[in-house]
Amino acid sequence: MKKIGFLSFGHWTPHPASQAQSASDVLLQSIDLAQAVEDLGGDGAYFRVHHFARQLASPFPLLAAIGAKTNRIEIGTGVIDMRYENPLYMVEDAGAADLISGQRLQLGISRGSPEQVIEGYKYFGYAPSEGQTDADMARKHTEIFLDQLEGRGFAEPNPRPMFPNPPGLLRLEPHSETLRQRIWWGAGSDSTAAWTAEMGMNLMSSTLKADESGEPFHVQQAKQIRHFREVWKEQGHDFEPRVSVSRSIFALVNDEDRRNFGVAGERQDQFGSIGGSGPDSGRAVFGRTYADEPDKLVEQLAEDEAIAEADTLLLTVPNQLGVDYNAHVVDAILKHVAPGLGWR
Repeated sequence: MKKIGFLSFGHWTPHPASQAQSASDVLLQSIDLAQAVEDLGGDGAYFRVHHFARQLASPFPLLAAIGAKTNRIEIGTGVIDMRYENPLYMVEDAGAADLISGQRLQLGISRGSPEQVIEGYKYFGYAPSEGQTDADMARKHTEIFLDQLEGRGFAEPNPRPMFPNPPGLLRLEPHSETLRQRIWWGAGSDSTAAWTAEMGMNLMSSTLKADESGEPFHVQQAKQIRHFREVWKEQGHDFEPRVSVSRSIFALVNDEDRRNFGVAGERQDQFGSIGGSGPDSGRAVFGRTYADEPDKLVEQLAEDEAIAEADTLLLTVPNQLGVDYNAHVVDAILKHVAPGLGWR
């Protein structure tokens, strides 16, 4: 059995064809979609984070709101760009959102991808140290974040505080005891997957990765997952890791599906460049879109090696088509595709 959730990029466009024309639309509809998918039996509601764009940006208010409105579904990100983050403030935000949700947060973080502006993290007050790259800075922020999630005291208390302090050095609050084991890293290469395992984070692999062999996307991604698990075992961590992959999958079960995605299936992997710096930059392979009748999807997805290796599947959804249609997209996979693959 696999966990099946959705991943929304949270686009909005002030255009008559879009059902998400403003930031308010996207935020409120994201809450509604998470509730709908929970009711349908889905397992996760995940959101992409982009800055300087008409997309979802600050994730924690949204995650906390969804946590307050739902009871079971996992709530996460895919991914937060750590180049932009104050890791200490992020510990507080993440702890609060996790406790509101009853410890259902699954927080995906990463070095990030090319953004809307040049070196946008500088506008947030961050810049790499001399001789370091933006990827190095993201990893440093991540290391601080992970360390502080352990909940150890580190700050010298005021001898005359406004409120009584517990004994010893003080930690950041609110603290969630188990959140450290629910942090994921979005890895785009085999080497970053290995680093993810070394750091004790779960692996999140998207619809693109560094092209390291010229093989089909799903084959390279499956090898990345196996490499991650091998390194994890060598590290001897005290919990079992999770692995997610994201896919664009549309079951064509009615005329509206065929109008929207009838020409989207049978696409081949695409090869190109994602730019940036670090091991995940340069030439990349982009995974295909799956769109077909349910029985044909079952056949096609059965050959996807990376989905077979993962325990969690995130379905990318076209959020501008509205809550009802996106709930239908997820429901069609749950009802008409997942059982034929043994996912349910």
